[in-house]
Amino acid sequence: MAAQTSQALTDRQALFHYLLRLGDNAVVLSHRLGEWCGHAPVLEEDIALINVALDLLGQARSVMTYAGEVEGEGRDEDALVYRRDGFDYRNVLLVEQPNDDDFAVAIVRQFLFDAWHYELQSALLTSSDARLSAIAAKSVKEVTYHLRHSSEWMIRLGDGTSESHGRVQEAVNDLWRYSGELFEADGVEERIAAAGIGPHPQSLYPAWSQTIDRVLGEATLVRPEDGWMQSGGRSGRHSEHLGYILAEMQFLQRAYPDARW
Repeated sequence: MAAQTSQALTDRQALFHYLLRLGDNAVVLSHRLGEWCGHAPVLEEDIALINVALDLLGQARSVMTYAGEVEGEGRDEDALVYRRDGFDYRNVLLVEQPNDDDFAVAIVRQFLFDAWHYELQSALLTSSDARLSAIAAKSVKEVTYHLRHSSEWMIRLGDGTSESHGRVQEAVNDLWRYSGELFEADGVEERIAAAGIGPHPQSLYPAWSQTIDRVLGEATLVRPEDGWMQSGGRSGRHSEHLGYILAEMQFLQRAYPDARW
């Protein structure tokens, strides 16, 4: 679906596409975190990252199940995740960025997302959509831990050795250009905000920015200047990295469609 105006969407259509965005963000980032299984710097962190990945996967399943019901075309959460091509995915570009075998990159990507995700889930608690509000009530507890975890690692790495500080600062500088997309508003977001289903993206920015400043300050890291930002994920324009994720994630379902254990 290309970017649509609010006038071109019904509330139901807007809700469906909004749910896809929430679900796609969670499932793609979950996959990225899953790539750290057996590769994290210490065993405890290996388990911690997988737990975060499982939380996100559970959130994705709840949201995608609801999305299938809203769409009303017989697609369940498995069909929506495993049977859509890359240009049908609606996740922000930040979550599909590769790990680059660098723990600092994974932590910065997670922190930038977590700071936003916490504000989003907190706002969804008061959604006019009772189902979405109930999902948020469970998710916000998990996301609170996610943000605390990634924040602590940001401080530990940034205020650590010269090497860890340099790596995490480089990751912040590189990934910052993807943060702006989190606050973009198009027809879907405008319609959702007008209906009271979800917050306007720009309303989340002040609290997100405060969290970013606080943690970067404690971590002795420099916040990059805002400039040109990468975007396009919410309208299906992705980096080449998403194709590799889906090729791996969707292989079994594509190779053996409708298979049952």
